[in-house]
Amino acid sequence: MKDLKISNPRDFNNVKELIYNAAETYSDKVAFVIKEKKANEVNYINISYKQLLEDINNYGTGLYCMNLKDKRIAVIGKNRYEWALAHVSNLVGGIVSVPLDKDLQLDELENSLVRSKVDAIVFDGKLDELINEIKQRGNTQIKEYICMDENNEYISVGEILKKGKEALEKGNKEYINYQIDSNKMGVLLFTSGTTSKSKAVMLSQRNITSNIYALQCVEDIRSTDTNIAFLPFHHIFGSTCMVMMLSYGVKTVFPDGLRYIKQNMQEYKVSVFVGVPLLTEAMYKAIVKEVERQGKTELIKKATKVSNFLLKLHIDIRRKLFKQILDGLGGELRLVISGGAAADPVSIKGFNDIGVTTLQGYGLSETSPVIAAECKKARRVGSVGFPMINDTIEIVNKDEDGIGEIRVKGPNIMLGYYEMPELTAETIRDGWLYTGDLGYHDKDGYLFLTGRSKNMIVLKNGKKVFPEEIEALLNRLELVEESIVFGRESKEDKNDVTLTAKIVYDEAVIKEKYNDKTEDELYDIVWGQIKELNETFPRYKHIQKLLVSHEELIKTTTKKVKRQEEIKKILSTNLN
Repeated sequence: MKDLKISNPRDFNNVKELIYNAAETYSDKVAFVIKEKKANEVNYINISYKQLLEDINNYGTGLYCMNLKDKRIAVIGKNRYEWALAHVSNLVGGIVSVPLDKDLQLDELENSLVRSKVDAIVFDGKLDELINEIKQRGNTQIKEYICMDENNEYISVGEILKKGKEALEKGNKEYINYQIDSNKMGVLLFTSGTTSKSKAVMLSQRNITSNIYALQCVEDIRSTDTNIAFLPFHHIFGSTCMVMMLSYGVKTVFPDGLRYIKQNMQEYKVSVFVGVPLLTEAMYKAIVKEVERQGKTELIKKATKVSNFLLKLHIDIRRKLFKQILDGLGGELRLVISGGAAADPVSIKGFNDIGVTTLQGYGLSETSPVIAAECKKARRVGSVGFPMINDTIEIVNKDEDGIGEIRVKGPNIMLGYYEMPELTAETIRDGWLYTGDLGYHDKDGYLFLTGRSKNMIVLKNGKKVFPEEIEALLNRLELVEESIVFGRESKEDKNDVTLTAKIVYDEAVIKEKYNDKTEDELYDIVWGQIKELNETFPRYKHIQKLLVSHEELIKTTTKKVKRQEEIKKILSTNLN
């Protein structure tokens, strides 16, 4: 395999070592930007790396003064500085951090708090009604409720910072002097719930820092970069990414919401963006629509051909040639990393064509999370690159096409599933974690994903259909926002299945171009396009039935489709 290393990484044993190194190396640089809105006035507060470490030690000392040493603390809320402070302070002080999804319903949240046996919870003030109900029910073992905002009923993060600072000034060094056991559970993380029951993944700090080290080896992230924290921190991709950015000395800013992503990119001059495919693809679609609106589609196509030809001659004029497009994204965007699910190769190629290096990665909550990724030195459209430098990947139980289950071994592999020994033993065998994902290596060693083994549709003739492959093509159709492909029992042969697609209309496209069309006419347009698409597939992959909807598919908060829940819903409402 080619030498991919592009930087001088530091292999830290734990997050405490990483944070102290960042505070020393990048002392006066900005770590986080807090945006405060009061009336019509907007203020920006810059938190330096030096200030971040002071806040961590003050806040952590405050937690110790509340008898929370060696305890478990849940953190729940939107991405914000107080979330990052709470989570990182837990890790620096050896407290088990339990990130939770802010969109969990009452019963789901309570169940997670009970299962994880947390002793305290840090929460966003906007969730106080939910937290009040949890407290009144009295089914958890929570002793301390800590609000990220000033709150008359609960102690706030600000108050703990103040109390901890006072204790430190009086000589209390217990938190600062705490020795981290890098190999014990540091994070208890619930999976995003694409299956009916979420699993609680136990990760050590060493799991996380080994993955950050591997990413540092290959990814071209710089201390001069500005990163926008759009990935939810409760997801391992989001929280590991947040700590990774700190290891590089990057400035992290927070978005105002999905609707404001373009505005925020311009406001902060964002240069690095890490997101899930749904978000990166939406950004690319917006670019394409704007180009079409200006009537410049053919011009951009010609310019792309010219710039790609010049690239072969090692002449790169993309950022000058497509300056107007890039300026619409703030002018500084240079790197997009997509993960969490397979991305559409068209959007990846589209970003690369205009001079924004766009890479795809692959991983799981159980692997802290990254297993494989592209990098500046190794890119191939459609692939997820090579294994991380400290991981070994194998494809086992291959079929005649070389497709099999992906298994991985490395220091980023989880400790196991919390209080699920049988499932842990089933997933981790002889040191190998069996991912349940299917894929193959091409002749040069690039890893390609074909889908989840549990999603694979097996036809009566033994042929295998990977729904994700067909969905990626359906999603490129102009009228399609998103889609799901599944097999349902065939009326003609009860032992076989009928390939069925459900598509969700792109309402913006309907409003702009098809506002005069009836529902039947819209259906006929899409069905006609799918019939054309069928002709590019072998017959066994043909879509035979189409369902349409204006209502989005059921998803997790990281925008993965809850496939089984969606199919169950479809089958219960579409019996014919």
